[in-house]
Amino acid sequence: MITVRFFGKSPIYGFHITGHSDINPDGPEILCAAVSSAAYMVANTVTEIIGLEPELRVDDGDMYLKLQTENEAQRCRDIFDGMRLHLSSIEEQYKDYIKLTYSEV
Repeated sequence: MITVRFFGKSPIYGFHITGHSDINPDGPEILCAAVSSAAYMVANTVTEIIGLEPELRVDDGDMYLKLQTENEAQRCRDIFDGMRLHLSSIEEQYKDYIKLTYSEV
């Protein structure tokens, strides 16, 4: 199962994504690819377009991105809200394979 933990709710300070969906063990992992694509788009926008330097770690089945200040979180509000909305719609369709949670900053 893919677990997506968002840090905070309004604003969101970042996320930690772990796991694999295992929705198709004998073929392409389309669900993992969709989640990874959204996560990389957000990470690249935060670092390369907005120009921030969050705490960022990436490994197989594991991505962690966390902003350091409320000002940074406010600057990234729309991109994180878009990611949350996108992944929430995926969660609605694939409840057995992806779970979104929220934690305090």
